[in-house]
Amino acid sequence: MILSTLYKKKLDELLLNCRRNLNEFDENLIVNAFKFSLNAHKLDKRASGEPFVVHPYEVASIIAKEIPLDDITVASGLLHDVIEDTKFTYQDVKEEFGQTIADIVDGATKIEGMFENYETKQVENYRKMLLSMSNDIRVILVKFADRLHNMRTLEYLSPERQVRMARETMEIYAPLSHRLGLSRVKIEFEDLAFKFLDRQFYSELAKKVIAKKREREAYVSKFIQPIKAALLKDGFKYEINGRAKHLYSIAKKMKLRNKSFEEIYDLFAVRIILDTPNKNDCFTAYGMCSEIYIPVPERFKDYISLPKKNGYQSIHTTLLGPEGKMVEVQIRTQDMHEVAEKGVAAHWKYKENINSNDKQMEDWITWIREMFEGSSKDSTPKQILESLKLNLYQDEIYVFTPKGELKILPVNSSPVDFAFEIHTEVGYKCIGAKVNGKITPLDTKLKSGDQVEIITSKIKRPNKDWEKFVVTHKAKSEIHKWINNEKRKKVDLGREMWEKKLKKMKHSLSEDELIKLLHRLRFENLQHFYFSIADNKANVDELFEILKDKNKLLSGEIISPLVKPLDKKDIVKEKEVQANLFETYIKTARSSKSNIIASGDVKDLMFSYANCCNPIPGEDIIGFITKTEGVKIHKKSCKNLTNLFLMDPDRLIDVQWPEETEDEFFVGIKIDGEDRPGMLNAITQVVSSYENTNIKSVNIASKGSTFEGTVILMVKNITHLNQLLDKLRNLGGVFEVRRFEE
Repeated sequence: MILSTLYKKKLDELLLNCRRNLNEFDENLIVNAFKFSLNAHKLDKRASGEPFVVHPYEVASIIAKEIPLDDITVASGLLHDVIEDTKFTYQDVKEEFGQTIADIVDGATKIEGMFENYETKQVENYRKMLLSMSNDIRVILVKFADRLHNMRTLEYLSPERQVRMARETMEIYAPLSHRLGLSRVKIEFEDLAFKFLDRQFYSELAKKVIAKKREREAYVSKFIQPIKAALLKDGFKYEINGRAKHLYSIAKKMKLRNKSFEEIYDLFAVRIILDTPNKNDCFTAYGMCSEIYIPVPERFKDYISLPKKNGYQSIHTTLLGPEGKMVEVQIRTQDMHEVAEKGVAAHWKYKENINSNDKQMEDWITWIREMFEGSSKDSTPKQILESLKLNLYQDEIYVFTPKGELKILPVNSSPVDFAFEIHTEVGYKCIGAKVNGKITPLDTKLKSGDQVEIITSKIKRPNKDWEKFVVTHKAKSEIHKWINNEKRKKVDLGREMWEKKLKKMKHSLSEDELIKLLHRLRFENLQHFYFSIADNKANVDELFEILKDKNKLLSGEIISPLVKPLDKKDIVKEKEVQANLFETYIKTARSSKSNIIASGDVKDLMFSYANCCNPIPGEDIIGFITKTEGVKIHKKSCKNLTNLFLMDPDRLIDVQWPEETEDEFFVGIKIDGEDRPGMLNAITQVVSSYENTNIKSVNIASKGSTFEGTVILMVKNITHLNQLLDKLRNLGGVFEVRRFEE
């Protein structure tokens, strides 16, 4: 493709900026991306009337000059509108430039689509979703550059679109850029948005700041002269300059303090940037400034020793300058300044050239890992960059409806949680779900970015098993409410059936008499009696025959009642037997030889598994350093973790399972079902035939027409266990299957 003189000049300027600001880059990649973008947008025009290709060019230039990271980001900036606005597809971009660039371009397109139904009240949700959904930090950087150029040319759009984009920028893009340490970008976002959100206030403020410019420059020059002389005398290499606070910052102070422009004293700041690798030189420079001008003690802030969460480092102080005016002074090194201005992009750029033990860089990396799913400390910046996943809010996930509506749910939420989040009726009628277009089990754990479609029936039929895996309060409470309501309905139905029987047989029996008789039949109460009738667990005709002769029942002549539910003492005793049996086996499974991977300097300690939660591979785990038994491995969901944390939080350590293990783990399974011939054989057959699962113990007790049992067996991991539970649930006559935990 032959470029015109104009476009040849633009390409040369872009390549020059790449040479100046990128450590290394593939020139052919930039050239090919430029030509591809030019060809794709050749027929398109912007609202200003200029060729559309000017926009992706400017976006790429912003990336190369203002938030430089690598050549892939620059190329993605050139291509960021190709999939959305031209005939070219994701596959076309992938074939031409590879999957990484195609994914960045596709991710930027998806983010833009999220704001089509923008509502102010959902800003925070979208802001989180923006982070959670992106698999590569470069998606965000491309979107920042895209939005920055759009805001710089916003005057060509209609007033309605101007206000919408300005609000969106102020409430979403500015906070995001601040979170990632891009202060220069954040400041411009705020000022440009402010310009279109409150034109009159912006215009008045801008005029006043401009009017004071000459006076301010003269004062700053007078203020910095003795500081410059002192720095030169001590041999410092430095930059020192004064700048006005940006307009939005001044406006916020005026509103917050309820003061006029003239009453705001700290309208400008002096910044000292030292060309030194030694951060302690900043404190030396501060001492020199304090000898020249009186410092205001309560306005001193040391962000070098205690950096901000986004990696920002600097000394802030306020000095009483000539004429009694207060001047804010910032002191930082050149490296600190680059991070302050360019944030995460600058960090990855110059981390290659610093000592990996640098405390502030390690603090930055720690925060990045808290935000993102990072790699190991041994990874190179490029390797880490490739694997970064933006996930600032690890305790939440962000899921879409088929229509694109965003729902925020806790981590480990299921499609059932999602259904109740949409509407209670949807939850009640849920019978299945599609996640990203595929039918999945209702206990599937959803992930950020999933699109979930709930399949419903015409009738309400919540399942009591849902209580075992739902995590939201709404789902839990609604399911519990439904189950209780259904029980009440069955109790009412059973009462009606019983009263009809008495009426039909012309027999009378007071409620007090019935309660006494039911106690002999070992029913817990009237509700249990009525429920058993309605649930077909007790035959109303047979019960009447027994109860009509109350004297024989009370005297003990009738000793074989049809229904023998366990009383509370029997239930407690049975649970103790099962717990003791399970405890006997799992104690033998505690191995002192373990492949558990622990973080930090934990060495030569014995690892064993906690009896209280009995973790198995595939479950999230954490370690607790005991005083006599080495490190105990608990599930992160273990009910005892709160007590352990309160006991000594410093003894909790991060641990993880090895990638592969040949060990097997003891697990107890509780089974309830119909007591029919061959049931025990059927259960053992299902268990043993699945991956040769080793059964250690089976304990089954009949309770009238039903049974309760505990099976102790060996599994490889949580997947092995869950698939085995599913197979048992599908066994005819089985009512309920669940994992048994002490």
